[in-house]
Order: sequence, then C-alpha cells, then structure tokens
Amino acid sequence: MPGLFNRTAKASESEARYNPQGMIPAHVGIIMDGNGRWARARGMPRVAGHRAGTKNIRRVLIEAVEIGIKALTVYAFSTENWARPKEEVSHLMRLISQGIQDELDELDARGVRILHSGRLAGVEAGLQEQILDAVHRTRNNAIITLNVAFNYGGRAEIVDAVKQLIRTGVAAEDVTEALISKNLYTPDLSDPDLIVRTGGELRLSNFLIWQAAYAEIYSTPTYWPDFDEAELRKAVAVYQQRDRRFGKIKDTER
Repeated sequence: MPGLFNRTAKASESEARYNPQGMIPAHVGIIMDGNGRWARARGMPRVAGHRAGTKNIRRVLIEAVEIGIKALTVYAFSTENWARPKEEVSHLMRLISQGIQDELDELDARGVRILHSGRLAGVEAGLQEQILDAVHRTRNNAIITLNVAFNYGGRAEIVDAVKQLIRTGVAAEDVTEALISKNLYTPDLSDPDLIVRTGGELRLSNFLIWQAAYAEIYSTPTYWPDFDEAELRKAVAVYQQRDRRFGKIKDTER
C-alpha cells in the first residue's frame, strides 16, 4: 500500500494554537465530567466537587461569549444519574436550584438566553417552576444561549420526539430526519459543532446522540472544575485543526 506510512502528518493537536480569526464553533456541548475525582484528589467530599463544578459554568460561559460561540449546552444531570446515592442526588438538586437563584439576574443582564433540554416529570415542583421561569424570563436574550441538559438522556429525547409525532398523527411514511429534529427538546438550536468531554473519558454517555452525529469530539483529562478559559480556547484550537467533511470527500481524493 504505497504512501500509507509516508503521509505528511499535520501538527499534533497538543500543539494547536487558538486563532480568533479561524473557524469558531457556533454550538459547543460540554460533558462536565470529573467533579467527584477533582474533590477526591483534594481530600474533599464529592459534593464539594459538584459545588465547584456548578460555579465553573459561569466562567466558561463568559469565555464562550468572548470567543464568539453562540450556544453552549452543558450536561448537568442525566436520566441515569437518579441511580446515584439519594444524598448525592438531593445535593445536586439543591445545587441546581441555588444556582438558578444566584445566577439568573446576572445571566439575564448579560443577555444569556436559557433553554432546558430534558424531562420535567419527576422533578420537584419548585425546581420545575424555577426552570420554566428562567426559560421564559430570558427568552428574548440573544448574546448567547445556555442550554442546560437536566434530567436529560439522548435516547429518551428521541423516544419523546417519536411519541410526539404519533400523538400528532404523522403517518409512518411521512417521518423524516428533519421532522424528528423539529420534535426534539430544543428544535430551534443548531446541532453542536464541537462536543467537549472533561475528565478524560472517551464516550458520549447518552449526550445529544442525535444532534452530535457530525460533531467534532474533544476529550481532555482536565477535570471540569479546572476547565478554565485557556482550556476552552485549547478545545476550540483543536477544533480549528479538524477537517469537517460531513461524510463527503475532497475533489483531490477522487
């Protein structure tokens, strides 16, 4: 196989440099992993890691605006997370509620539109009300969209979309990819260009599995509470090196 081992290798992704004039992902999804390991490495309880991770969202969101990212989807709580110890789940619910209470005024003032992806059924009524109020209050903001995937599962989202099509009487022969996309939790949000996973794992964990079909994937060993402005720029720098083809080939390869 001539040429197999003598291709010109492109620069290592570890050497990527962010270019503010380069390709900027419009929508970035983040799997915020490593809170518990971050806390354990410091001799702290897991809840301390979750608290630090919740506070970190604001820092990354502000930097996303500086970069020019238009939408940020953060994986806050999955449908599978209910299986965690009851005390941990209760603490996470309190953190989310407190986070809305503490941050909503500033997020609204900064022009952040808040969306929610996930199921509200089974969520405590007071927290449901907080989420719906945040979505409604910020609906006209346009600086950046913060989509919070809470009580979210990618497979559950597809199931809910199919159920909605059935409820509205759509015939089987009329079902298309575009129609399913329109019935997902946030139909007006573009598909993510880049999925970032902190904590070093290499899986999507049921996150945006429909929308991420052609997203670029970036994994970093950095735990979420330590994922700062420089780390986000590094992720974008790696994205800028990628050759997005969407299943097509270049004319030069024909």
